[in-house]
Amino acid sequence: MLNRNLPRIQDADLKDKIVLVRVDHNVVKNGVIKDTERIDATVPTLLNIALRGGKLILMTHNGRPVDKESGMITISDNDSVTPIVEYMKSKLSINIQIPKWFKREDNGIEVDDDSVYELIEDLRNNKVDMIYLPNTRWFRGEESMNGDSDDLGKALANIADVFVNDAFGSWQPHTSTMKPTYYMPSYSGILMQKEITHLKQVFQPRRPFVGIVAGSKFDTKIKPLNNLLEHVDYLILGGVIYNAYLAVKYDLKIKGITERDLEHARIFLEKANEFPQRIVELPYIVESDVLGEKIPGKYRTHFIYDLEPGTELNYILDVSWETWSLRHIKEIFSRANMFFCNAVMGFAPYFSEGTKDLYEIISKNEDAMKMFGGGDTLQEFKAVAYETYLRAIERDDYYFFTGGGAVLNSIEQGSPFGMQPVQALIDNQERYSHK
Repeated sequence: MLNRNLPRIQDADLKDKIVLVRVDHNVVKNGVIKDTERIDATVPTLLNIALRGGKLILMTHNGRPVDKESGMITISDNDSVTPIVEYMKSKLSINIQIPKWFKREDNGIEVDDDSVYELIEDLRNNKVDMIYLPNTRWFRGEESMNGDSDDLGKALANIADVFVNDAFGSWQPHTSTMKPTYYMPSYSGILMQKEITHLKQVFQPRRPFVGIVAGSKFDTKIKPLNNLLEHVDYLILGGVIYNAYLAVKYDLKIKGITERDLEHARIFLEKANEFPQRIVELPYIVESDVLGEKIPGKYRTHFIYDLEPGTELNYILDVSWETWSLRHIKEIFSRANMFFCNAVMGFAPYFSEGTKDLYEIISKNEDAMKMFGGGDTLQEFKAVAYETYLRAIERDDYYFFTGGGAVLNSIEQGSPFGMQPVQALIDNQERYSHK
């Protein structure tokens, strides 16, 4: 499973072809770009296509405009791709156009066909350098697997000759990551290839291998955590999933943990019992009376082994600095030969000391390979340890994935090629190789 034949954009015939590229430019929050890293990471793929004569149409999702219960889609400037387009115009000095679109009376948006095909004609005639489609999650069929999805998939196929998936972080099997592979030759982008190459190292780790995972919901992490337990030498938890773990194991009542999280924690503990000593507990935790600002006198540190069963606690919002000075913790981190970290340990930005200390203790091990997830992990890394980050990006022993969730999903599937959109690329290649 580590050497499957992933189709590459470098092997595609792109001359004068309209190339539809799915990117992960999910970087806009409340109408403002949080960080340009994910955009910048896709530039090599875009340049490769352009220099080989391909004509570019880009698409990405942004935000979560779909109400999961009702299915209704909120169309708002907060989730628009316009800030992304403006940034790319400035960075690349090219002419990028968004097709005209209108709100449907029932739900979502519809792109004006005349506008799209006029822009495609301009693209072919070099009057426009790139087309950028509206937020894919504004389309009714993006997250559905029904007739709307089929319609959207065919509509996307109708505007291009070749499909390229360069959206490693978009691991969900949604229409824009899956359906184009059903209808046209499809390839992985350069970023996708780079990410999967590094992902293979997680499946062939240098040992001892330390995994560090945090999250706000246990149900989204339990399957990859179960697989990771079998794969690592040590596993460290943070955030709400660690709180739920502590609540169940030590019979604590911690505010803000749902019964659903507790139930998943019970299941996880059963699995963890199969691997004694593999979970590394961080014993000094920070309790806060309020969920938010760090107010003097309203927070305190506890040593978990001093807490009696049945103890009621307010919000546990961080891991205290004392944890990282413990001899056995320091020894585990100094002996490790590889880290995978997809973790913000505290309630950022108010409780960030635990995260900063975590990143710093990892950095002290100069011999280990250090692999970090993207998203919140990368944002917090820059926020609390920016000098370390600047040094890290120049070093071969650090790698920052553009999507930590994508890594965890691959671990859950048991293969660096396990994500469904990646499987779709491989299946597409097999279909076309038999024609």
